[in-house]
Order: sequence, then structure tokens, then C-alpha cells
Amino acid sequence: MDGKEFIGLLKKEVGKAVVGKEDVIELLTIALLSEGHVLIEGIPGVAKTTIAKAFSRAIGLSFSRIQLTPDLLPADIIGVFYYDQKTGEWTTKKGPIFANVVLADEINRAQPKTQSALLEAMQERQVTIEGRTFPLPRPFLVIATMNPLEHEGVYILPEAQLDRFMLKIEIGFPERDEEIMLLKRKSIGDFSDVEPIVTHEELMRLISDVTTVEVSDEIIEYIYAIISATRSDERLLFGASPRAGEHLLYAAKASAFLDGRKYVIPDDVKKVALSVLTHRLVLKVEYELEGVRVRDVVEDILRETEVPV
Repeated sequence: MDGKEFIGLLKKEVGKAVVGKEDVIELLTIALLSEGHVLIEGIPGVAKTTIAKAFSRAIGLSFSRIQLTPDLLPADIIGVFYYDQKTGEWTTKKGPIFANVVLADEINRAQPKTQSALLEAMQERQVTIEGRTFPLPRPFLVIATMNPLEHEGVYILPEAQLDRFMLKIEIGFPERDEEIMLLKRKSIGDFSDVEPIVTHEELMRLISDVTTVEVSDEIIEYIYAIISATRSDERLLFGASPRAGEHLLYAAKASAFLDGRKYVIPDDVKKVALSVLTHRLVLKVEYELEGVRVRDVVEDILRETEVPV
């Protein structure tokens, strides 16, 4: 199975439970094949959880959902080491982080120390419980959600932590035709269970295939030019980190793979640039007051950066 066939089958299978959102499914797939993580921003009721569940089922992976709240502790996520009175031995109880796809719902509701435990697991792909280190399953994808409308009872994620997410996906209201189709399908119960389309071995082979996608020196320089432009733009407080450049490279390779190619072209970089960069950049206050958005700045940079032939 090549990348183009894989994404086609995946969209069709997830479509059994979700109406539309093909762009979201593709971005989730790019993160999965690049072994990155995703931050989804959207108001309640736009199918964030439904998409995550259907996506994990379609790729045959284990799934867990963590509802983050202010009283949640790091041990509630990674697990605990406790004394079992029945056996008379100390035992490790693993937490919900031990799954292939982890949905961290409303990540900004958790306290900073709990957020840090989750983000450390994302970065290190392992957790330590009472001095014992446990590797997390592979592949490992965290899908964290945020509600953009709530500003009370939340703990804002610092820029350094946002930088660990490969992609940010914004989910808004569905289009008119999509919402009408959703209501019609709900009315007649036209939703069916999602079935796996690949085995774990096949999926790991696809992830390995993405790493073989070729990137020319010209594309590398193009990616650097985009990242460098964010660091000199007067509208931004600071530019994108080297990690942002790495994520842009990896996401572009996965995008090319899903398009059926074994090499990256500039359009692959442009396709993922907004999702890779917008959550990492901060506007200066004066430009924010003028109604400028980070998205506008990134679009300007993409338009003004010379594209390699």
C-alpha cells in the first residue's frame, strides 16, 4: 500500500462516522506518519472526540481519552506505584498515557505540573514511575484539544510547550451542505462502526517509508528561508524555533508521501506551513490591536519567500 492509497482508504473508512473533515483527517495522518503530535482548537460540539476515536479505530490502534481538569494529578496520567495487599508486593499501575492514540481533552484546564507530565511523555516517548522507566507504545500520537472561547479556570500553555506540537488544527462550524448531510444521517441512523484498514506492521512500514522520501537541498533552503523570515518580521515578538523547521520538514515529507510521491516539492511545504507555524508565533500587541492575525503574517511570508524551481 502506498501513501495515496492509504489516505484514500482512511478517509473513506473514517467517513462512516464523520461527515466531511477530510482536511483534518489528512493532517492527523501527516502527524501520525511523522510521529508528531497535534493540538486541535475548536468550540464544543464540532466532533473533535468523534474524529479522534474514528481515526484511531481505522488505523487499528489502541485509544484512550483523558478529560483534563484542574484537580488532575500527573499520576492520574502516567500511572502509580502501589502496594498490593493481596499479593504483598509493590505493583505498577500504568495510566491512560499508555495507548497509541491519546486524546487529551481540554489540555488548558489542567494545572501546569500535569501539563508538564503529559508534554514530557510526548517529548521523551517514555514515562518514569518511582524511578522505573517505561517506554510508550509506538506509534504514539497525542491529540490535545483546546476551547478558544473559555478564559476562566484555564492554564494557558506557554510558548515553549506549544512548540512541542507538530501541528495545530482549527475546527470551526461545518459548511452548510456538510451540516445538512450530518442531520440527515443522524435522522436515519446512517452511521456505522469503523473497521481497521491496516495492521500494526503495515502502519509501521508506512511510517518507515515516509523517512525515505527525498528532500533536495533547494527545498531545505526554502524551509530555512521561511523559518528565517519569521525571525526578522517586525510584526512578531519572536520567530520560529529550529524545532519548527524540523517539524515543517517532516510534515512536508509525509504530505508528499500521501500525494503518492517519493520527493518533496514546494507545494508540500506550503500545504503544511500554516498548521506547523501559527501556534508557535506571537504577534506584537500593537499589530494585534490593529486586527492582524498570525495566520496573515505566515501567509505573507509564504507569498514573499522565493520558491525554488
